[in-house]
Amino acid sequence: MTLTTDAGAADAAPRAHPRESVYRPAAPVDLRATVGMLRRGPGDPTTVHDGPVIWRAVRTPSGPATVALRAQGREIRATAWGSGADHALDAVPRLCGAADDPSGFDPSHHPFIAEVARRSPGIRLSRTDVVFDALACAILEQKVTGLEAFRAWRLIVTKYGERAPGPTPRPMFAAPTAEQWRRIPSWEWHRVGVQPPQSKTIVRVAERAESISRALLAAQDGADRDRILTSLPGVGVWTSAETRLRALGDPDAVSVGDYHLAHEVGYALTGHRTDDDGMLELLAPWAGHRQRVIRLIFASGVSEPRRGPRLSPEDHRSR
Repeated sequence: MTLTTDAGAADAAPRAHPRESVYRPAAPVDLRATVGMLRRGPGDPTTVHDGPVIWRAVRTPSGPATVALRAQGREIRATAWGSGADHALDAVPRLCGAADDPSGFDPSHHPFIAEVARRSPGIRLSRTDVVFDALACAILEQKVTGLEAFRAWRLIVTKYGERAPGPTPRPMFAAPTAEQWRRIPSWEWHRVGVQPPQSKTIVRVAERAESISRALLAAQDGADRDRILTSLPGVGVWTSAETRLRALGDPDAVSVGDYHLAHEVGYALTGHRTDDDGMLELLAPWAGHRQRVIRLIFASGVSEPRRGPRLSPEDHRSR
């Protein structure tokens, strides 16, 4: 990866010279399918899809940064603003799947997966290495609809996060620090629709955010990561898997207990819905790469037909 300084200036405060880099991956990268999956709903203030450009607002050890990613041929061109720009650019290769190792993955176990893998060679597993953000977001998504969770994430990050530097296509914000999450008052959790079990879990993990992150980043495999995360009160196997797949690009993470996932995997591989046990049985031939198979299923566009009305969010704030 090369790094150069641009002479231009950003349009939003703080005004600063952007930094640029070019990442040349060894294998094709579908930027939208790889990095775009980190977006938590269309209103996510940390990730914006703006045509061919993916914008990310991040918090780094050097301060907040904004990075804009654009694919040009076999290159990923990145421009970053803010005091954390260099750190954000250093993270681009892993964000684009450089740490993803598909060795041992055999799509031929099922003709459908083999065909999707052939048509989608650029799907990589992104890795942010930001454990607490992924964990907090996963906890917000426990036992609620995606619409409710995305709304809570958007409101909290916008109010307690830090305005992203650079000429972002709309106002963007880096997520709050763990300490800021810990200090969110009880009435604010209620206002954004987060129930007490989830808010208390986030506060507890925020108190130990650094030690949790160190332990998870040092873990040797998925089982060890799962053991660390599920030892935390209020964190189960679903939350563990959601955290691992985003923060660590874990190729084997399976979100057991998800409201839709087992149905979608069953329908894609057999034409019929199944339960968690059936899903795990279907995915068993790809042990070590089960998340990779799930991502291919999502990328295929094949989805179980809706059998009834969508689950309506329940508003607990008036209670």
